[in-house]
Amino acid sequence: MSSLGNIYQSIEILSKEKGIDPQIIRDAVKDAMLVAARKHFHANEELVAEMEDGTGAIQIFGVKRVVDPITDPAKEISLEEARTFNPSIDLGGEVRFAKPLDALGRISAQTFKQVILQKVREAERENIFSEFSGRVGELVSCVVKRLEGPDLVVDMGKTEARILKKEQSRLESFSVGDRIRCVIRSVEKAGKNAGVIVSRAAPELVMRLFEQEVPEIYDNTVVIKGCAREAGERTKIAVSSRDRDVDSVGACVGMKGMRVQSIIRELRGEKIDIIEFNDDPVVFATHALSPAKISRVSILDPVGKHMEVIVDDTQLSLAIGKKGQNVRLAAKLLGWRIDIKSEEEKRQEVESQMAALVVPGAPVAVLIDHGVPDTLVEKLMESDIGTVEKLGGMTPEELEAIPGIGAEMVEIIQGAVMSYYGQFESESEDEAAPAETLETAQEPPEQSVTIETAESPAGAETLDKEQG
Repeated sequence: MSSLGNIYQSIEILSKEKGIDPQIIRDAVKDAMLVAARKHFHANEELVAEMEDGTGAIQIFGVKRVVDPITDPAKEISLEEARTFNPSIDLGGEVRFAKPLDALGRISAQTFKQVILQKVREAERENIFSEFSGRVGELVSCVVKRLEGPDLVVDMGKTEARILKKEQSRLESFSVGDRIRCVIRSVEKAGKNAGVIVSRAAPELVMRLFEQEVPEIYDNTVVIKGCAREAGERTKIAVSSRDRDVDSVGACVGMKGMRVQSIIRELRGEKIDIIEFNDDPVVFATHALSPAKISRVSILDPVGKHMEVIVDDTQLSLAIGKKGQNVRLAAKLLGWRIDIKSEEEKRQEVESQMAALVVPGAPVAVLIDHGVPDTLVEKLMESDIGTVEKLGGMTPEELEAIPGIGAEMVEIIQGAVMSYYGQFESESEDEAAPAETLETAQEPPEQSVTIETAESPAGAETLDKEQG
C-alpha cells in the first residue's frame, strides 16, 4: 500500500490546486480506505478509519458493541469477552480491533484511488457551484482551450467552462487560443454538462455589452427594459430614460453610431434594433415592429396579452420580416401574442363576419303557408334540411331517401316549393306592369315636345300649313 502513502503526500498540493478545503480531502481519504477495506475483507462488521494529524498515518478498525445477549456476532460482543481487551468496559460500550493494512493489495489501492478522485471531483463541483451560481448572467472573459465536437471548452482561470452548440452564434467560429467574452448561462451540479455553461447566443450578452459601452446605462440614467435575440441574425433591445433631457436611443447609438458599432463588431455583424420603451403596449408595439409602419393596433385580450396589428399591404412583408423574424422578436420583447394582418386581409375578414350574420336562405317553416304539414316540416329539419333553397336543390330520389317521406309527400313538397318561388315571380310581374303603362302614357307628350321644340324655319312652315 505504498501507493496510498504517495496519494496522501499530494493532499496538500491537490487542495491548493483545486481550491478545496484540506479537511474535505482528508475525509475523502478515510472514506476511500473504508470502501477498499470492505471490498478486501468481505465482512459485515462495522469499520471506521482514523488518520493521525501529525504523521498522516491511516488505521482501519473493526467495531463491535458490547451487549448481552448477542444477536449479531459480526457486530456485537459479550461483556466477558470485551473485558479481555478492556477491563473497564461496560454494557453499551464499543471495542475496536485493528485491521492489518498490509493485507490490502493492488486492487484495493486502485479502488482507493477511484474513490478519492471521485470525492475530490464532487468537492470541486460543489465549490464551483457555490462560487458561480450567484454570477449567472455576468459577463466574463475567457480563452478557448479546446474543441470537443460541436462544443467549445474555455478557460475561465479558476475552472473550465463549456459553450454548447446551441449557445453559439452561427456567424462565429473560434480557434484554440482565441480570447472571447461570454455570459454565464447556468451552473450545473451533476449530469452530462456538469460545471459552468457560458453563452455567446444569450440576450444577456448584448445587455452586458451595452452596459459596458454606454455610461448612461452603467449609471442607471438609461435602463434596459428588455431584449429579444436570435443569435447571428438580429437583436431588438428596448431602453428607457429616467432623465427627460437624455435621449435613451441616442445614448445607445452614440456619436456617429460609435457605441452600437462597437457592439456589432463584437457580435460579428449581427443587426441590432434599439427601441424606445413605452408603458402603453400599443405604442410599444408600434416601436417594436420597426422599420415597418403600423396603421393601427387593437388589443384583443388584455389579460391573455393578445393584440392585432394592421399594416398597409405594402408594409406586410416588412412587418413580418424574413421567415417571421421581425414579428417573432417583437412578440418576445413585448411578451404579447401578435397577429399581423394587411388592410385587405382585415377587410375580407370583416366582410366574411358580416356575411355570417345574414341568414343563408329562408327556413322550411315558411312552406307551412303553402300546404306542407307541420309534421313533414319537422321531418325535414330532423334530416338537417333547414332552408327552402337546400330543399329546392334536392331530387325526388333524395327526398324519398329521407325516413318517413313517400312519393305523395314529395309531390306536396315540390308543389309548395314552386308555390313559394311563384309568389316572387308574380310580384316581379306586378311591378313590371305599371312601368309599361307609364311608358305608354308618356308617348304623346314626347311627340308634342318634338313638335313644340322644332326651331328650324322648315318646321315653322310645316306648322303654318297644317293650321291653314
